Amino acid sequence: MSQPRPGSAGATRTCPHCKATILESAAVCPGCRHHLRFEPDAGSAAAQTMTPLKVEGAIRHPAEGEPWEYCVVLSVRNDRGEEITRQVVSVGAMHANEQRSFALTVEMTPATGKGRKTRH
Repeated sequence: MSQPRPGSAGATRTCPHCKATILESAAVCPGCRHHLRFEPDAGSAAAQTMTPLKVEGAIRHPAEGEPWEYCVVLSVRNDRGEEITRQVVSVGAMHANEQRSFALTVEMTPATGKGRKTRH
């Protein structure tokens, strides 16, 4: 996969607060939710955000037994089935009667970058 040029749709940068890789067009980091720049029309941009995918679930360790370890892995594939990225998001352990909840949300907004439009 080729990296999009700065200013084009899909171009990325690093959040100065949490160091996550985010879209260059983001006014607010989706990870740490810090504001990155002032935008007078931020309300209209939020209205244009859509959530085409949201999955939530929970797992509970039984009342008895050895601790369980877990590893949360996120994988993104393109339309040809090729893996674009794979990241370990979190790891941990659960003991008797503990519960963990997980949520995956994909948020989409219209691309506002200048220059050529790319398709990923």
